[in-house]
Amino acid sequence: MTPQEFLERASSLAAEALAALSGASTPEVLEEARVKYLGSKGLLSALSRQMGGLDREARPEAGKALNDARAALQEALAAARGRVAGSGEGAEELDVTLPGRRVPVGHTHLINRTAREICAIFERMGLTITLGPEVETDYYNFEALNFPHDHPSRDMQQTLFLEDGLLLRTHTSCVQIRTMEKTRPPVWIIVPGKTYRRDDDLTHSPMFNQVEGLVVDKGITMADLKGVLSEFARQFFSPSTGIRLRPSFFPFTEPSAEVDIACVSCGGRGCRICKGTGWLEVLGCGMVDPALYAYVGYDPEEVSGFAFGIGVDRMAMLKYRLDSIGRFYSGDTRSMRQFPG
Repeated sequence: MTPQEFLERASSLAAEALAALSGASTPEVLEEARVKYLGSKGLLSALSRQMGGLDREARPEAGKALNDARAALQEALAAARGRVAGSGEGAEELDVTLPGRRVPVGHTHLINRTAREICAIFERMGLTITLGPEVETDYYNFEALNFPHDHPSRDMQQTLFLEDGLLLRTHTSCVQIRTMEKTRPPVWIIVPGKTYRRDDDLTHSPMFNQVEGLVVDKGITMADLKGVLSEFARQFFSPSTGIRLRPSFFPFTEPSAEVDIACVSCGGRGCRICKGTGWLEVLGCGMVDPALYAYVGYDPEEVSGFAFGIGVDRMAMLKYRLDSIGRFYSGDTRSMRQFPG
């Protein structure tokens, strides 16, 4: 078959099929026409298989002609189905006594629900929600938070770098600096938002949600920090939930601590979830390092403060007893239907 004959055959089939579709008066006749021309063993498919015999130069034009014909027929088929459905026997019959179809009602995703609950607890303590950009500069994400350019602590962050010196923020701590630059003490803020790191396993995701807390005021001590976090644990988990602080290191706090809660599964007695220790690590915290105040013009002799960072995904996993962070992002609604609200 020559290229010209192929194009003429495609045009002829398209015209023939359009006539058949427009003349169909019942669903059965319409389906016969669809199978004859558009089915996997139909005439258009058969013609498509003959493209291999054409010259290489002629194939693009032939393929376009077939695609155009198929698109036109699909559109004509859809219109014909609507016409036939609206004019067939019983088309206007409607039994109004039949029960209606129940439309499933969705609910807030567990991650958003958990973030809102965390923020609401701290709002009741006097902190104000503050937001910041997800695409950050090295200055706000690292330098102004006491990460020197050559400091190994930068390696902890597993940063995702962009072009022009930008990056996806590795924590919401960068909003600390942005807020203190524009605000004189006292500062009482809570910062929810998405963060990004090169990390992916059962308990970590490249994109995760964090809530950062910052309080800078006169006379703030470590006792204030522990009191705030103890009250948070009691409100978020249960009134009997206890916490403990363990020494740790973060470049922007000194002293720094990891915070554990009594295991939500065994109540601190020791089980498989807490590996027999009775404790679960939930967040990091510490007193704001006075070195940060130099970047924002605060006087460390006048004010002091504390900061903490909470992984929302981690808190949701603990509260709702999920074993994998992937359940939040799998798209399988069965996991989320277990937690209506």
